[in-house]
Amino acid sequence: MFYRLAVAAIAASLTAGTALAEDPKFFRIGTGSAGGTYFPIGGTIANGISAPPGSRPCDKGGQCGVPGLIAIAQSTTASVFNNAAVQNGELEAGLAGAYSTRDMYLGEGKFEGKPHPKLRVVANLYPEDLHLVLAKGTKINDLGDLRGKRVGIAQAGSGTQVAVEAMLGLWGVNRDNIDEAELNNSQSAERLADGQLDAYFYAAGWPVSAMVQLATTKGMDLHSFTDEDMAKINQAVPAYIPSMIPAGAYEGVDYDAKTPAVSALLVVSSDLSEDFVYAITKALWNDNTRKLLDNGHAKGKQITLDTALDGVAALGVPLHDGAKKFYKEAGMME
Repeated sequence: MFYRLAVAAIAASLTAGTALAEDPKFFRIGTGSAGGTYFPIGGTIANGISAPPGSRPCDKGGQCGVPGLIAIAQSTTASVFNNAAVQNGELEAGLAGAYSTRDMYLGEGKFEGKPHPKLRVVANLYPEDLHLVLAKGTKINDLGDLRGKRVGIAQAGSGTQVAVEAMLGLWGVNRDNIDEAELNNSQSAERLADGQLDAYFYAAGWPVSAMVQLATTKGMDLHSFTDEDMAKINQAVPAYIPSMIPAGAYEGVDYDAKTPAVSALLVVSSDLSEDFVYAITKALWNDNTRKLLDNGHAKGKQITLDTALDGVAALGVPLHDGAKKFYKEAGMME
């Protein structure tokens, strides 16, 4: 109810005293927790693709998005929730990891027998690095050392949790032999700082704001996976590929941390029209949105048209026809 009233208030403020040629169209983008990367990135994308009724034209310093569109970034529990909400028509779009998106679309893995056939990709955005955060001054040799520890496995409804449980299983670690905590990133950082957790997992584009705060106050360390461990994980969880969080990304973490990463995607429903998603995709990659991405969260600079289709063809989840039309016009696919 509160959300509906808030949307109504936004619409009223935009239309008051103005004769409009068209009604506003609302576009909800599911993101993640406020302490992660999805929420600020989703907000930037929402800003870039919006052009509310009555706003100044793009060429006069106004909004350069889809005419009449009001896009809103909505905080959620991330990938799994967002994909389910897009499938069910509760959200128009969502940010989601490639791993959970593939399994949910095909009805495989944890979603065996429960396919989500309406999921469609608009773009590959950026790599989400898996952070295995440890209390300052502690280290582990491999994931098997987490047995018997208090471990944050990310919140229920997140793609991170699904992937983390699969990875832990490779070392014989599961909910029966750890004291698991289902928490978002901010909650996990607080628990680690207070000594209530020994470690926690979170997949996001660095730098993650809650970890920045943790690193500059209580301090933290990151687990660096060996090449052998990375290969083992990649074989079992193919959507996660070798990556690295560079030294200095967080205060006091003065070493490169090798870690698996998964692509973050912008996902929509097949129910949306080709023309509308074409307009969304075109707005995502216009010069105005480029400036917003470059000047927003640090991960925004990695969201580029050149990498928009990276890994998408092999993922097994179709591009939306509207996005496909844009990329064909841009000469990026036949």
